[in-house]
Formats: sequence, structure tokens, C-alpha cells
Amino acid sequence: MTLSNKNQAITVEKISWKCTVCGFVMNGEKPPKGCPNCHSPSGEFIPADHEITSYNGEPFDVLLINGSSHRAGNTGIMADVAESMLNELTISYRRFNLNEFSIDHCWCCYAVRAQSCDFPCRNKSDDMHIFHLMFTVAKAVIVASSINWNSMSAKLKIFLDRTTCLQNLYHLKKPGLTTGKIVGILVNGHEDGGIKTAMDIFLNFQQMGFILAPFGLYYRTHGAEFTSNEDREFFTADQLLNTYTRGVVSNVVEMMKLGLERQMKERIIPVSE
Repeated sequence: MTLSNKNQAITVEKISWKCTVCGFVMNGEKPPKGCPNCHSPSGEFIPADHEITSYNGEPFDVLLINGSSHRAGNTGIMADVAESMLNELTISYRRFNLNEFSIDHCWCCYAVRAQSCDFPCRNKSDDMHIFHLMFTVAKAVIVASSINWNSMSAKLKIFLDRTTCLQNLYHLKKPGLTTGKIVGILVNGHEDGGIKTAMDIFLNFQQMGFILAPFGLYYRTHGAEFTSNEDREFFTADQLLNTYTRGVVSNVVEMMKLGLERQMKERIIPVSE
């Protein structure tokens, strides 16, 4: 589209915008105010030709994952606080919003033959292989999750299912690649299910040999007496969420600095289901 005035012509380029929640695509000069399909706000849109991040194996400290179905929702507020704290502590990190990536369900190769579930994962056609590699390189992982029906989001559940190839290394009598790494867990939701969601997430990491940082788990809910429309304003202004999220990040970093992964790698006896 070309606009003109007395002095010059201005060309305004329309591009395709994709809702990362439902996949709806709209054309425009800027992201739409909201998704007409799933009613998600403007912050959920990214360019439809968004390039997936590649990873060259360069070492870094913390992998920060927003596991919510909404990249710009309430869980994103916690992830933003965590990211701000990592920057303040001058810690190298990489942040990812899972709903921007293509992650297939687990093929459950182990159910067919134990040896088929190995690292690297046999499914190399989606984006999960990037995360598998980062799991082995990063010293710590911080996961932020929403509460969906008293548990984590389906997106995060699929993501954690796909870590089975790392867990299964212990059963194949191969060296573990995640033993002694540190994990912190942040959970956000409208009402009940905070501690259950956090523990469901932790059990996946425990089976990979991760160590939960002291006071490394925090959940914050708003309450059933409020509507979900009120949640975002509450969480944005909530000082407790800010303070305790920063506390979890700090505890993960301090634990990471102890170098337990290096110290304990040859001394840990895997007890993995």
C-alpha cells in the first residue's frame, strides 16, 4: 500500500502476522489488536515468517523456558521478572516461549524397544533437538508454567515428555548428560493447582538428575473470587510475585555457582524409573 502527501510518497508494507496461541494468520502493517479466533491479545502475534532460532552449541548458564500457551500472558510476567533478574546478575542465558516453536508429541520409542530411545532423539524434524542440546550445555534451567486444570500446559507437558531420551541414557548404561544441573520452577495461575503443577514439573527434572535449588520453587495465584480479566493487572503490580520470582532466580544462580554438576557427576548413582 502506498500513501502520498504533497511532498513525498510513503510505502507501507503489509506483512502476515501469526497468533502463537491458535495459529490464526492476519495481514497488516502491525500486529492486530487481538485475535478474532481465540481472543488472545496483540502480544501473542509474531511475524508469520518468524525464523526459528538455531543453536551452535555455545555454552551459556541458564535456559529460561516460558511453558505457557500464551507467550505474553500472566506466566510471561513471571518470565519477564526472571529475565530481568538474570540480566541484573549478569548471567548468560537464553529465553524461549514454547508456543513459538514446533514440538511434536513423543513417539514413545521406548515402548517398542528400549535402545530406540536414545540421544539424540530419533525425531529430527521439529524444533526439540535444539532444546535437547541446550539441556546438555546449560548449567541450570528455570521453567515458568501456567496452571491448566491443576497441572502444566499441554505444550509444556509435550516438551517435558520429549526429554525422555535424556532420562533414558541412564537405563542404557550411558553417561548422563544432565546429572547435577540445577532447576528452578515458577508457576502462575488463576486459582488452585500451584503446588501440584510445580511438583509435576519437578518430577521430570528429578528423573534427569537435576537438583532443585533451595527455595527454588514458587507459585502465585490470584483467586477464584476474581475474574481472569483482572489477573493481568494484579500480577503486573504484585510485589510478592516480583520479590519471590527474583528470589528463585537468585537461589538457582547461587546454587549453580557451586559447580555441583562438575563435582558430583562421577559420584551420583542414577535411580531413574
